[in-house]
Amino acid sequence: MSNIVDDVKREFAKSENALVKIILVNVAVFLTLLLLKIILTLSQSANVYTAVINTLQLPAATNEFLYRPWTLITYFFTHDDIFHILFNMLFLYWFGKLIDEYLGAKRVIALYMLGGIAGGLIYIVLYNALPYFQAHVEGSRMLGASAAAFSVAVGASTLLPNYTFNLIFLGPIRIKFIALFYIILSLAQTVGPNAGGNLAHLGGAFVGYVFIKLLQSGTDLGKPLYAVMNVWSRLFRKRPSMQVTYRERQVYRSTSVYSSASSSGTIEMPDQTEIDSILDKISKSGYESLTREEKQKLFKASQQK
Repeated sequence: MSNIVDDVKREFAKSENALVKIILVNVAVFLTLLLLKIILTLSQSANVYTAVINTLQLPAATNEFLYRPWTLITYFFTHDDIFHILFNMLFLYWFGKLIDEYLGAKRVIALYMLGGIAGGLIYIVLYNALPYFQAHVEGSRMLGASAAAFSVAVGASTLLPNYTFNLIFLGPIRIKFIALFYIILSLAQTVGPNAGGNLAHLGGAFVGYVFIKLLQSGTDLGKPLYAVMNVWSRLFRKRPSMQVTYRERQVYRSTSVYSSASSSGTIEMPDQTEIDSILDKISKSGYESLTREEKQKLFKASQQK
């Protein structure tokens, strides 16, 4: 057990492992709720578990949401069914790896967070605006990372539409067709028993598409989120130790932490020679042969055209 805990700590210590961190948070919340559910059910206090889960789920009723605004964030880190979290995390991992490889860790976080928030807002607005849902507003609640995962999936499909996944029994399929299939499936179920969840899926998918299209034209919707992330990381970053040299009677502060942090996330604009070299490598060995830095350089060069 200690080895597992140590592995988790190491993953969180790596700043570039944003995708793994998101998955670990979802799993940790699920396991905590599962343990709580078992304990409270066996002690005949299931109503307490219901109260706990209700504080994390996103309510459709606006008056209820105003009393629990944090649920706009907590709902897409919360799952109550093992197959629900399994599917969402696999879906997120497969497509999130592509975003991470080509655009970097912070874009994975931006797509996940913005997709989840947009999906939640669309769920609330449509449930209160459309007459079809009026009878179901009170008591309707939503949880799960599906909208956030859809945002990442559609973002990856917009960025790399012809990238292929090898699916069991089906063989190689372009990811744009996989994303399209799930969008059509969600659209078809917007009048079913899980209408709210499927409306949220479509909201997340829309954000994923718009995010990548704007990014390709030079506009990054995630900038406000990155600013918040930077402030948050500075709050918890360990301060470098002071180094005092008495001989010179001067005080120096080590800057190694800051220099390494700033240099690791910057990709310089490649020149034409580098671009030609990368394109030659693609023609010989395919996209999969590129390193993370080469993929990010290629994307950065494409933004300038």
